[in-house]
Amino acid sequence: MDSRTFLDLCKMKNQSIFTKQAPKTKNTLMAISSTINKVSLNISNIDQHYYQTHDLTVAQHPSETDFRFMIRLIAFMANASESLYFTKGLNDNDEPELWQKSLTDDIELWIDLGQPDDKRIRKACGRAKQVIIYTYHERKAKVWWEQQKEKLARCSNLKVFHINAEGVEAMIKRSMQLQCSIQDGEIYLSDDNVNLAITMDRLY
Repeated sequence: MDSRTFLDLCKMKNQSIFTKQAPKTKNTLMAISSTINKVSLNISNIDQHYYQTHDLTVAQHPSETDFRFMIRLIAFMANASESLYFTKGLNDNDEPELWQKSLTDDIELWIDLGQPDDKRIRKACGRAKQVIIYTYHERKAKVWWEQQKEKLARCSNLKVFHINAEGVEAMIKRSMQLQCSIQDGEIYLSDDNVNLAITMDRLY
């Protein structure tokens, strides 16, 4: 082998080292999954003459606080029926937190939480027979409603309530056994360790 051929082979070998692709590896970055909570909920709604036990499996989004999760449960308690369901919630912007549909798939009740913008609320009022918004941070809720109430004055099928439920997050567990009694608009909620009286103030 002459010197020129030897040098050419060396160049080719070095080039193959630098151009060789790294082996493919599996992507180890995975989305954080939701927490699944099991809730056995015994409801005695004296105001609505509704008495039922609901065995619920409710997902808690990674970004959802324990307090907000319990507010969702309270919204369910206040409107409970056999046809009221939790939706994808924070995983889907086109759906409310809860809804009730007819046999023909019409939306009879649309329930949202927090401080949605007026555009979303008007759209919901156009899609559903009734819309209920539940707020849960009092100071933020008052400021939000002052900004929204004139824009929503024509939404005749809209109701807005503020939920007073300080300390309710202490009840959250992966498996919950809850007793709920509703009378004169107040919700009395208890488990083995905690008893709470929850009130609602109607804003609209």
